[in-house]
Amino acid sequence: MRRRTFLAASAATTAASLLPQAAALAEGANPLLAPWTGPYGGVPPFDKVRVADFAAAAEAAMAQELAEVDAIAANPAPPTFENTIGALEQSGKTGDRVATIYSIWSGTLSTPEVREADKALRPKYAFHQDKILQNAKLFQRVDAVYQARETSGLSPEAQRLTMIRWNNFVRNGARLDADAKKQLAAINFQLAAYFTIFNQNLLADETDYVLYLKEADLAGLPADVRGAAAEVAKSKGRAGEWAVLNTRSSVDPFLTYSDRRDLREQVWKTFYNRGDNGDKHDNNAVIQKILKLRAQRAALLGFPTHAHWRLANNSMAGTPEAAMALMMRVWPSAIARVHEEVAEMQAIADKEGAGVKIAPWDYRYYAEKVRTARYALDMNEVKPYLQMHKLREGMHWAAGQLYGFSFHPVTDVPVQHPDVTVWEVRRGPEHVGLWYFDPYARAGKRSGAWMQAYRNQQTYKGKVTTIVSNNANFVKPAPGDPVLISWDDAETMFHEFGHALHGLNSAVTYPSLAGTQVFRDYVEFPSQVNEAWLPTHEVLSRFAVHYKTGKPIPQALVDKIAKAHTFRQGFDVTEYLASALIDMKLHLAGDADIDPDAFERDELAKLGMPSELPMRHRTPQFQHIFASDSYSAGYYSYLWAEVIALDAVEAFKQAPGGLYDKAMARKLHDDIMSVGNTIDPAVAYRNFRGRDPDVGAYLRDKGFPVA
Repeated sequence: MRRRTFLAASAATTAASLLPQAAALAEGANPLLAPWTGPYGGVPPFDKVRVADFAAAAEAAMAQELAEVDAIAANPAPPTFENTIGALEQSGKTGDRVATIYSIWSGTLSTPEVREADKALRPKYAFHQDKILQNAKLFQRVDAVYQARETSGLSPEAQRLTMIRWNNFVRNGARLDADAKKQLAAINFQLAAYFTIFNQNLLADETDYVLYLKEADLAGLPADVRGAAAEVAKSKGRAGEWAVLNTRSSVDPFLTYSDRRDLREQVWKTFYNRGDNGDKHDNNAVIQKILKLRAQRAALLGFPTHAHWRLANNSMAGTPEAAMALMMRVWPSAIARVHEEVAEMQAIADKEGAGVKIAPWDYRYYAEKVRTARYALDMNEVKPYLQMHKLREGMHWAAGQLYGFSFHPVTDVPVQHPDVTVWEVRRGPEHVGLWYFDPYARAGKRSGAWMQAYRNQQTYKGKVTTIVSNNANFVKPAPGDPVLISWDDAETMFHEFGHALHGLNSAVTYPSLAGTQVFRDYVEFPSQVNEAWLPTHEVLSRFAVHYKTGKPIPQALVDKIAKAHTFRQGFDVTEYLASALIDMKLHLAGDADIDPDAFERDELAKLGMPSELPMRHRTPQFQHIFASDSYSAGYYSYLWAEVIALDAVEAFKQAPGGLYDKAMARKLHDDIMSVGNTIDPAVAYRNFRGRDPDVGAYLRDKGFPVA
C-alpha cells in the first residue's frame, strides 16, 4: 500500500489459490521474493534477477499481501491503530521488493521480454490495488481508527498516518456500493493497460529513430558533442559516422550548436512528433481513452472532473482553480519575455543575412548567439569545466556542508548494470543509507532524469535505513574521455539529487510517511531548493575544474553566468507552463470528446502561445500525465514547488552565512527535509519560514515584474 512504481497480482485468482505457489517460491525458487540480505541492512539482489521470474513473483507477492490484508480485516479484536493501521504498514513487504526490482528493469533495462511482462502485469496490479482499497471489512476498521484518532492517545505522526490511510481509501472508492466498486475496478484495470501502451509507444519512438550523420553534417558542433555522437554510432555498428538519438539529452545539444538548419529542423520535428506520427505507435487514440476513463472515474467518485479529484485533499493547492490562478499569474510575464527574446534572436539572424524567420528549431541556436552577444558568454567556454563526475563530487560535498553527510564508494553490493555505482552515506559514524547512480543513456532506458527510492526509511518495528537512486541519460563518451555536460544538465543533476537528499534525511517512524512521500505539489520543493548550491563559489571553485588542466573555472566566467541568470527565462518558463496549462485544461474538460492534437493547438492559440517554441512535453509524448496517474492534473506542481523553493532560498540569502548558514541549514533539515509527510506541508513551511510562501521571490529570480 506504499507508493509502488509497479506491483501486480491477478484479480481473477484468489489469494487462497495462490498461497501454495507463494510458499513454494518463497523457499528459494524465485529470488525476487526473498528478503534482501547482505550488508547495510540488506540490498537488492540484482545479480540474481531473471526476467522470467517477474510474473510468478508478482502473482505470489500479491497473494501473500491479500492474505495479510484479509487477516487484518478479519481480526476479531476491536480495531486499534496497532492492529489495523500499523498492521497495514507491515503488510506487502514482499510486494514492495518485487515492485522495486521490476520498476528498475522496466524503466532502465527494458527488453521485448520485459515489455511483454509489463503489458500483462500492470492491469493486474490495478485490480489488486482495488481489492485492498475496496475491502469493506478492512475499511470499517480503518474508519473506526480514523474516527477515534484524536481521542485515543495517538501521537501526532500516528494521527496523520491514520488520516492519510483513511483518505486514500475514500478517494479510491471505499464508500461506494458494490456495483460502483466493480465499475471503478474495471476503469482502473483499463487505465493501467493504456498507461502501458502509451509508455511503450513513446519508448519505441525514442528507440527506433536515429539520425546518422557524415562529417559534412557536423558544422558548429563542439568536440565533445561530436565525440559522444561518434560513440553512439559506433555502439550501433556504424563506426565512422555520428548519431543523434531521439532523446532530449542528445537532441538539445544538436539544436543548440548545429549550423545546419535543415538538420536542426529534421531533428526537432522527429523529437517533437514522438507519439504523433499516425503509425502503430501513435498515442492520440490512447490519450482519448485515458481521458474518457478518468472523467468516468471522477464522476463515479463524486467529483466534477479528474482535476478536482486529483487535487482534493491530496495537494497544497487544494483545487484546480488555485493551481490555474498561480499559472496565469506568471504566464503573461513569461510570454512577454519570449517576444523580447525572439526579437533579439531575429535581429541577429537578420544581421547575419540568414534570411529566416525564427522557428522552433532555431530557438536554442540563436539564443546561444544572443547569450554570446549580450553577456560575452559562450557556454562552450563553460562546458570544459563541467565534468559529470566532478559535479557529482560537488553534490556530495554540498550535502556534507548542509546535512553532515559523507559519501563512501562501495563495491560489495550487486548492481543492475555495469554503469551503476554505489555509495554508502554516513553522518559521522552513523550509516544513513545507500545512494545508487545510473548516469548513462542506453537502449531500453526511458529518457530524462529521475530519483527512485529502492527502500524507505523507518523506525517502526525496528530501524530500516533508506536506499535511493539517481538516474540520468548522459551520452557515454569514448573510453578515457570525460563526460562534459551543459549548465542545464548540471542544474538537473543537483535537482534530482535534492530528491535523494529528501529520502536520505528522512527521520520518521512509518515508511508510508518517509522522505518524498508527500503531496505532489510539494515533492519538488526540496529538489528545487538544492539547485541553489550549484552556482555558489564554494562548489564551483572546488568542482568546476577544467578537464585538461584541472584549474577551477575563472571567476570572470562565473560572474558572466551569474549576470546571465535571467537569460532565456521566457523560453524556459513558457515551454514548461504551456505543458502545465494544457495538462490542467485537458483534465478540466470532463467527458468532452477531445482530439488531442486539435485541443492542444486550439488551447495554446487561446493562451497566445508564441509560435517560435513548443510545449516542453507535447500531448502525445506527455509521459508525466499519460504513462500513469502520477502527475495528471499535477504538472503545475513544478511551478507551485519552485515558488516555495525560491522563497526558501531567499531566506538563506538573507541569513548571516548565506547559502551555507548553519542555522538555516539546521532549520531546513528539522522543519522540511527530515519530517517527510508527518506534518501538513503548509504547516511545515510556516515552521521553517515563519510565514506562507510569497511568489515575489520566484518573479524576481526570473527577472519578471513583481507588480
